[in-house]
Amino acid sequence: MTTELAPYADLGASESGEHPVLYVVFSASGSDYALPAETVLQMESFGGATAVPGAPPFVAGVVQIRGRVLPVVDLRLRFGGTPGERVLDNRIVVGQLGERVVGLLVDSAREVVRLRRSDWKAPPALVGSAGFVRGVAQIGTRLVMLLDFAKVIGEEQLDGVV
Repeated sequence: MTTELAPYADLGASESGEHPVLYVVFSASGSDYALPAETVLQMESFGGATAVPGAPPFVAGVVQIRGRVLPVVDLRLRFGGTPGERVLDNRIVVGQLGERVVGLLVDSAREVVRLRRSDWKAPPALVGSAGFVRGVAQIGTRLVMLLDFAKVIGEEQLDGVV
């Protein structure tokens, strides 16, 4: 199953003149995370990945999607957790940073939401100074963490380690 995210038109400004932005929300290890929809190319069902010898432990392997071979980062492992049971809800959220395209293995892809940039608050210093989280927003009763995609996929150093 493929879910394409089409480009979106001007959604209209809020009273403050700030335009809402679309974010893709997904879960891993019981927490909700988000990426800007402009970063996400598509979402795919996860049927398994081909292991790559010598790859970092958080890399689930590679998959072929639409003729392109992509590395898949298991978010549970990337965040220091344990692998989850593979279920039908597992998804690969395919994101792009520059020329680099990487899949993120998540427990489920929940929704697409509209938030203003001002809805995001800086993460507490203890978790935000050198981690993967750029911001935190409240959607209803739950907290959603905005990921730093570059750090998650290893494009930027995290505490001096790639």
